[in-house]
Amino acid sequence: MKINKTNAARLLDKIKIDYELIPYEVDESDLSAVHVAEQLNEPIEQLFKTLVLKGDKSGYFVCIIPGAEELDLKLAAKASGNKSCHMILMKDLLNTTGYIRGACSPIGMKKKFPTYIHSTCKDFDYIYISAGQRGLQIKIAPTDLLMAIEATVCTLCIQEE
Repeated sequence: MKINKTNAARLLDKIKIDYELIPYEVDESDLSAVHVAEQLNEPIEQLFKTLVLKGDKSGYFVCIIPGAEELDLKLAAKASGNKSCHMILMKDLLNTTGYIRGACSPIGMKKKFPTYIHSTCKDFDYIYISAGQRGLQIKIAPTDLLMAIEATVCTLCIQEE
C-alpha cells in the first residue's frame, strides 16, 4: 500500500531525519489517542498527542504529552513563561496551525510556535506523533523529534505515583 507523504514527513526528509509513516484505521466517532494506540498495537505511553494553547504573555504555544495523560495547565503555563494559559478553541485550530482535530502534528504548523514535550518521551527508543492527517502517525526517535522541532523537555503532566 502506497502511503502519501504529508507536509510533516516532507519536512523531516528535508532535514534528513529518520522516521517511519505508520497508517491506522480511523474511527471518526473516536479520535482519541487511546484508540490510535490500540490500532497500532503499541503502548499508549509511546503515543504522544499535540495540544495547542494560548498563554497570557507568550501567545500560542504547543505541548506534546502522552496520549492517556491530561495536560496540567499550571505546569504548561510555568514551562512557557506564562501566568495562565488555556487550550485554544477547536474552531481556531485549523486557522492557527493548518491542522484539524485528530491530525495536529507538531511538525509543519503554519507558524513555528514555542514547543514543550513531556519528559517521559525520553523513556523510549521511539514514540508516535501525528503525521498531520487522520489515519497516519510518525514513528520517530524522541531525540530526532526534539532536534526537528526544537522542543523543550519538561514536566507537563502530574505523574501518579
